[in-house]
Amino acid sequence: MLHLEPCIWRELEVSLTTNLRALHEVIQAVMPWENTHLYQFSIDDRVYGEPDPEDAVWGRKIHQAKGMRLGTLIDRGITEFLYTYDFGDDWQHRVLVEHVGAADPGTDYPLFVAGERTAPPEDVGGPPGFLDFVEAIANRHHPQHKEMVRWYGGPFDPVDFGEAEVAARVRKLAAKRKIALDAFARSRQILQQ
Repeated sequence: MLHLEPCIWRELEVSLTTNLRALHEVIQAVMPWENTHLYQFSIDDRVYGEPDPEDAVWGRKIHQAKGMRLGTLIDRGITEFLYTYDFGDDWQHRVLVEHVGAADPGTDYPLFVAGERTAPPEDVGGPPGFLDFVEAIANRHHPQHKEMVRWYGGPFDPVDFGEAEVAARVRKLAAKRKIALDAFARSRQILQQ
């Protein structure tokens, strides 16, 4: 994530066939957020997300996120781009392709690898709001401590991001993707008969 120190990051393995819509879902799973806001990927001079008829009114051209695959971007030499989630809070993430390798046929992708620090809760108010939130929730004597604990629903640990829960959320996405791929393969077999 950009604009926050210490850095909050996640490392994943994904298939080259992953489209940007699916990558958005993976990012939601690893933060973990609940996909309640709009998002976009800014790549060179193009923006990918969920197009809306009102985009033209505002002079914006949003390309379908599900129409662009990571492999296509990498083939074009693009290995770094920006992901923004929740245009009110404006959570910006630098997405970096660190390595491209052969997929393990025995692995269901996406795969959570590593990460550090807990992501901001939804609707906390962007980077400045998150810093205020962390300060208030960490100090029992802070005037907003009780209010923030109540709003969040309990204590907040900025370091322990719940790695096991995040990994489980990603495994659930991988299982869902495997079911879809298997169904697609079966339908192709039926059509070829």
